[in-house]
Amino acid sequence: MRLLRFGPSIVFLMGDVGKIKEGIRVLFGTDEIPREEAIKRSHEFETVLFVTPPANTTVPPESGFLIRRDAKAVLSEIVNSKISLEKVKAESTIILLHIPEKIDEALKLLEEKFEGEIMDLEKALDRGEAGDTVISVTRKKLSSPIGPEDIEGSILIKRYFLDVYRELLIDLPVILFKLLPEWNELTIKLYDTERRYEENIERLLLVIEDLDLGFIVGEGWDWDYPRPFMRVPVYRLKLLTWEKPERIKFLLKGLEYRGYKRLCDIDVFIGNKKIEWVSLGKFSSKFELAKKAREELEKLLSEDVKKKLHKIEEKLVGE
Repeated sequence: MRLLRFGPSIVFLMGDVGKIKEGIRVLFGTDEIPREEAIKRSHEFETVLFVTPPANTTVPPESGFLIRRDAKAVLSEIVNSKISLEKVKAESTIILLHIPEKIDEALKLLEEKFEGEIMDLEKALDRGEAGDTVISVTRKKLSSPIGPEDIEGSILIKRYFLDVYRELLIDLPVILFKLLPEWNELTIKLYDTERRYEENIERLLLVIEDLDLGFIVGEGWDWDYPRPFMRVPVYRLKLLTWEKPERIKFLLKGLEYRGYKRLCDIDVFIGNKKIEWVSLGKFSSKFELAKKAREELEKLLSEDVKKKLHKIEEKLVGE
């Protein structure tokens, strides 16, 4: 589970607007897109360029350039090109934080801990300097696109981002346990009669990580006894999660089949108690349940992960 990641680097280029924009188009082979779209489509450490007249403050214009490289590489290319600039200004470093609930309490805790000030993202970026840090809180999983509309609050911190980041990495689990003391500890067991464990374990981990289902705190091999005197190997994984155990069981049921082909068995336990499939709803069979769960997975998974998942399963189905 990813609880924090960096946002894009936001840089203002000031000077002759027309010439600078044309230079960027030629240099990077990209066009302007709406401001919110540029931020939302950006990934960690990528760069959003805004071009403004030199007298302008750092209020972002309606559109900007999304460059899929880090700011250091982008600025190096610009400086070494024939693009003429009068001034360059970098915004504060953005750290995105995933908090599933109790957003107001989380913002207050962070404000007190880092001696910052709570405000909306636009105001934080306007008031912050290049050496400052902005922590922005969202309920959305960090592997998904996150735009300004997904930010539920920000804290402007007058401290260098590396100091804040290092401290946050250490203290974030404590902050989360203060906010969400009731975590579920689940045991997940995976079994495959055809012993294709490497592929099935990869599928399981892809889903857990992409959907941010929880913290993996332990994994390894165990034995299961489906019948007296019959011992079979199983892959065992321990998961700390704030999701309901039944929700985890339902989603993972979607990995058991691809079409009519059974790929593996996945059981979920709370303590020593196994969650039975009949407790998940009114389904006529395990196959009907798995079919509905798979439809849900296909809607929720990111496109990159779906492609990886399908590629692995094509191999399994073909064997």
